[in-house]
Amino acid sequence: MNNNKSMKIKKSTEKGFDLETCFLKSETDQQNGYIKDADYYFDSYSHFSIHEEMLKDRIRTKAYQNAILKNKQLFQNKIVLDVGAGTGILSIFAAQAGAKHVYAVENANIAIHAKKIISDNGLSEQITIVKGKIEEIELPVEKVDIIISEWMGYFLLYESMLDCVLYARDKYLAPDGHMFPDKAIMYLSTIEDDEYRKSKIDFWDSVYGVNMSCIKQWALREPLVDCCNPEQINSNSCPIFEIDLKTVKVDDLDFTHQYMLKIQKDDYVHALVGWFDVQFSSCHVPVRLTTSPYAESTHWKQTVFYIEEPMAVKNNDIISGSIAVKKNAQNPRHLDIKISYHLENVYGKNEQIMLYRLS
Repeated sequence: MNNNKSMKIKKSTEKGFDLETCFLKSETDQQNGYIKDADYYFDSYSHFSIHEEMLKDRIRTKAYQNAILKNKQLFQNKIVLDVGAGTGILSIFAAQAGAKHVYAVENANIAIHAKKIISDNGLSEQITIVKGKIEEIELPVEKVDIIISEWMGYFLLYESMLDCVLYARDKYLAPDGHMFPDKAIMYLSTIEDDEYRKSKIDFWDSVYGVNMSCIKQWALREPLVDCCNPEQINSNSCPIFEIDLKTVKVDDLDFTHQYMLKIQKDDYVHALVGWFDVQFSSCHVPVRLTTSPYAESTHWKQTVFYIEEPMAVKNNDIISGSIAVKKNAQNPRHLDIKISYHLENVYGKNEQIMLYRLS
């Protein structure tokens, strides 16, 4: 239930949340063993299993299919660019909607199989597979009418594929062109999650009788990607970041904003939960794709940020703070995340600041 959609998102002015300094090298680069070569990204999308998972995500794939096929009038005789085309499924939807031609750009080796899929479906004259990075290839057209892309990662921004889409927009999209999707919004809420927290974090206190508690501080820094039980959500939701894909700049994707959450029952807070929506809104039949814990689950699930000390809360308590999100300096496909937590209630004052890395 995203019941705070009209709430204005405010930039954080909290001390320690300046994007230029809030992720100090000494704080974020101590996680030895977490670094992956950036090239692993395209290699991972050469494996069939990841495409199987995405295609079997009915909520995801049907949202794109509905957004395209229910708005055929936008695609009729238009030039379409599909960024990160994968198996070519979105390109095929665009062709079915009447696109004059679709350029499907894919850097991973799945592009070889996508070309065969296009051929097997009799669409080789209508869809061209272009293997390469969007920043390095040249399309045979100056402008396109529509850009389609399924660019979203965990917590929306993980893997930084949106940067590629914005590059394509700035280089190829006609002034009156359309982005599919064209809007995105991120949310936070609180959750009671004692049982899972114990199995994930407190587990390290005694592992077959061996004290491994020194690992707990690092385990806490790893956000958990999993499906959350909506009955364990115990606050309202708060929007923390909005994206208009027609106007947003790459530099805007690093952000530091405030949040405020109202507790809805006497309980404990063990973590914050993040999710996102995307919208296909600049069309005759708008479509919304949500990864909310209140909706049917997707392969994105939700992202859980455990806090060091669980908070006892009463109904109507307010937890507020700041969240800063920035691409990791060593691997920009990873995210550094900093969250502050402020609570004052009948149990006393509770203030915490946590650093996380989504990698």
